[in-house]
Amino acid sequence: METKWLLLLTMAILSLIIVTVNGDGEMPSVKPIVKIVKGKKLCDKGWECKGLSEYCCNQTISDYFQTYQFENLFSKRNTPVAHAAGFWDYHSFITAAAVYQPKGFGTTGGKLMGQREVAAFLGHVGSKTSCGYGVATGGPLAWGLCYNKEMSPSQTYCDDSFKFIYPCTPGISYHGRGALPLYWNYNYGETGEALKVDLLNHPEYIENNATLAFQTAIWRWMTPVKKHQPSAHDVFVGNWKPTKNDTEAKRIPGFGTTMNVLYGDQVCGNGDDHESMNNVVSHYLYYLDLMGVGREEAGPHELLSCGQQKAFNPSSSSSSSS
Repeated sequence: METKWLLLLTMAILSLIIVTVNGDGEMPSVKPIVKIVKGKKLCDKGWECKGLSEYCCNQTISDYFQTYQFENLFSKRNTPVAHAAGFWDYHSFITAAAVYQPKGFGTTGGKLMGQREVAAFLGHVGSKTSCGYGVATGGPLAWGLCYNKEMSPSQTYCDDSFKFIYPCTPGISYHGRGALPLYWNYNYGETGEALKVDLLNHPEYIENNATLAFQTAIWRWMTPVKKHQPSAHDVFVGNWKPTKNDTEAKRIPGFGTTMNVLYGDQVCGNGDDHESMNNVVSHYLYYLDLMGVGREEAGPHELLSCGQQKAFNPSSSSSSSS
């Protein structure tokens, strides 16, 4: 049932796309519907930013991030040695992103903020799905989206303390899957509830559908891990205002704090030489360069690092995805 629902959703979105595209094979632009509601300008741009939203009045992702740029960022994903060759593509990303653009994903602020957010999100994705290494062809940062699942899981990631809320399905493994890999039964259960897909009983849906694999990741980016905490989106685009406790914990708006939201003390609070943290940062800067934005737009080191930050959710109470 869930697979059928997802297929219908994808077909519904794609059916709204005009078949005729321009000479570059890119998505067509759509003339927006504009309304003034209670003094606020709201827009609807059809398939990519549907439903009246203030964010849809801004440039959408396909306006500034197109197929050739996606190919540049993930240039090695379809090589014979990649572990998910033929799985990931631009249309899967843009179709998944279309669900969240009316909520501000890639559409908050002007073009530059949108470009920076897409680079930031994909920087996390590239780092977490890479099979690059120091002497890899094209360099270690060219190998994002090499995986769509954990290849040799060491456990089934079943936490029985959630048995009354998200009980583990017998014989099912909740190892890492997706663009921002999901781990543990409770994360599959929560994400599945939000997306109305039965991931608790069928986690394999993620590794079989690239749009869903991107959608689970964007949902995580846009959604706080806990109530009264910011999402990665919020801390990046400036929606979040740190409290006194946040300031004392050295948590500030910017890219560094997105790692705190998503990974907690697995990555953050371990000093500025932490390899995993610097790998995510390196992918972000690399993607900014490839997108023509330039890494200088990323800001100073203190905005990029979370090495000195205290975790929002210490590992003893964390429910992060990785």
